[in-house]
Amino acid sequence: MLIFDAIAHLGKMNNEKERDFHFARNTLIMNIIITGAGKGIGAEVVKNLARNKNHHIVALSRNGKALTELVAQCKQQSPECHVSPYEFDLTHIDFYPLIVQRLASIIPRYDVLVNNAGILFNKPFEKITVAEFDEIYNVNIRAPFFLIQAMLPMMNKGGHIVNISSMGAVQGAKKFAGLSAYTSSKGALTTFTELLAEELLSRDIRVNCLALGSVQTEMFANAFPGMKAGIAATQMGRYIADFALTGHHYFNGKVLPVATTTP
Repeated sequence: MLIFDAIAHLGKMNNEKERDFHFARNTLIMNIIITGAGKGIGAEVVKNLARNKNHHIVALSRNGKALTELVAQCKQQSPECHVSPYEFDLTHIDFYPLIVQRLASIIPRYDVLVNNAGILFNKPFEKITVAEFDEIYNVNIRAPFFLIQAMLPMMNKGGHIVNISSMGAVQGAKKFAGLSAYTSSKGALTTFTELLAEELLSRDIRVNCLALGSVQTEMFANAFPGMKAGIAATQMGRYIADFALTGHHYFNGKVLPVATTTP
């Protein structure tokens, strides 16, 4: 009887700890930047984070109209939310110092940076142009590299940087024809994540990478025409939002596959 009482007590303690954890997470005050926030997964991440009125989120995208619509949707679901839209093309890396100054005028310090922006061309290797290659690498690896560099003075201790990559970029995972430039750029992002985590240990900033499998987005439809993904953007947005807030308590320098199917 004592054994069963002890088990019941442990179960009660675990339930109480879980409730306390979720309460703490929902009452945190986090300042967050999300790139590629205009649509798809990025927009869903913003919507999920905006449910907590304590968070202040800067949603960054080059699509100003999409950002306006996103803020309206967030306000509709959570009237007290704090979402600041910021229209900017991440390929204009020379302007990052100016952009960081403007971001600092919105929020002087940040806790979370989600590098979600990405671009994809599905073309045979021999037909990819230098301009297309440069655009993919500018958005998928140069932008997060130099944005993090510019943002570092504004990141709080205990902060979390989340880089969004692809399952195809994970060593040993299935690869797909037509995605040589995209997948190799995401491979660079995964390796960069592991290296940066080591460099930022002394600053107490953690860096992780989520390697996503198939998610029903416009990008997925372009990469795999006619195919249906196993996960909706709303589901993945919910997962990434939660991971951005809590994942650094359990991981650092990790490349974590998040996939049910590939593609």
